[in-house]
Amino acid sequence: MATPSTSDYLTGVIEGFYGTPWTQEERFELFDSMAAWGLNTYLYGPKDDLNHRARWRDPYAPEEVETLRELIDACQGRGLHFIYALGPGLDIRYSRVSDCDALKRRFEQMLELGCVDFCLLFDDIPDQMDPADEQHWGSFAAAHAGVANEVFRWLRERRPDARFLFCPTPYCGRMAGRQLGGADYLATIGRELLPEIEVFWTGPEIISREITVPHVRELQTLLRRKPLIWDNLHANDYDGHRFFCGPYAGRSPELRAEVKGILINPNTEFHLNRVPLQTFAEFVRSSGAWDPRVAYMSALKDWLPRFATVGQPVRFEDLILLGDCYYLPFELGPEAGKFYALAQRLLARDSAEWGNDVAEFRGLATRLRECCVRMTELCHRPLFQALSRRVWELREELDLLERYVKLRADPGNAAVPFRSDFHQPLTYRGGMVAGLQKFLVQHPDGTFTPRNPAEAEAQTARLLCPP
Repeated sequence: MATPSTSDYLTGVIEGFYGTPWTQEERFELFDSMAAWGLNTYLYGPKDDLNHRARWRDPYAPEEVETLRELIDACQGRGLHFIYALGPGLDIRYSRVSDCDALKRRFEQMLELGCVDFCLLFDDIPDQMDPADEQHWGSFAAAHAGVANEVFRWLRERRPDARFLFCPTPYCGRMAGRQLGGADYLATIGRELLPEIEVFWTGPEIISREITVPHVRELQTLLRRKPLIWDNLHANDYDGHRFFCGPYAGRSPELRAEVKGILINPNTEFHLNRVPLQTFAEFVRSSGAWDPRVAYMSALKDWLPRFATVGQPVRFEDLILLGDCYYLPFELGPEAGKFYALAQRLLARDSAEWGNDVAEFRGLATRLRECCVRMTELCHRPLFQALSRRVWELREELDLLERYVKLRADPGNAAVPFRSDFHQPLTYRGGMVAGLQKFLVQHPDGTFTPRNPAEAEAQTARLLCPP
């Protein structure tokens, strides 16, 4: 039976995000860290590699073959599973024999390089079928199961030890609830997909705050097998303003026994993943209670040497504060949370009532802003480049808030309009995307409503007819 302590239980990293794929050097560094931390699996499936989705029918060119050979050798040399993933779902014709043959040819090319384990991904694709495919298969799920089964049988004839993974079109609870892929998609997959094929699942949501044992047990009944978790907790490809360097959290150690493994699809920027990966590895190995914050502090301390600068050193307590600003999708870390609450409390009151909160706010804001400045002096330039736009944006917001509080803290400035020489209209927080984001207001329950029409009209006038 596969358990977190056996090689059949998959634990590791998916390079499966949208955005610039990692470099070969970054992957080799990843493999070294994974081997040192006890993780055992790397899945190759970068969404924006043209060969992964858009050109899946074409064979690899010689130079591409050599790159993949190096990856496979590097993984196997460190005792890691290398899993090759292909995503043909954008334009595959499920009833066309030539398309199924194209899948086999691509996998044949990988077999010749020494690849043993494979994956078919049918995630993030159009939820409709060609009429000929629908007539042949009857449903999306039947088509997916049929193609996957045929490729798997073909593969097992060549490599009896091959492992085969599958990602369904509804890969989270919300998608399944909305019947993405058609009614009874998962039930059909559970019934028709060969039992040896493992099925990916991301939890209740695409990015799941929690993945619980009851949730997974309910899914087991539907799929007729334990799922394999594709965890997007630290993925940031959906929001380029953010990254997530908090700990692996929201999953109890008991979850491990209910799944075939857990693979995490982390930040697009390789150098921002040290803490997520290290804490995940500790979660996999842990026994007894799991404390994400304790794991975070330990991993952050190990990350600190990467923040060596040419000038004033970055203090550990400041790195904690900065990291807490980019903690997890659904929460700030405690230190950043305290600062955010202080700022909110301050600005919600009349400046005459600020009292000692002003000094505390300005002290924390200055400390955090200066930490952002330290990032520009990092000796590790790839880390700086991964951080730079995010910490610059944070620095700009802190600077604006500090200037506002400084002005308003002086009783003589109560009626003075606040402006900034560094934040001109239509440049700061400007542009098409920022304008579009102002049209719909999202409420705490997740619903959206249009912004006040007068505000929207004024915004449009400023964008189209600047003074």
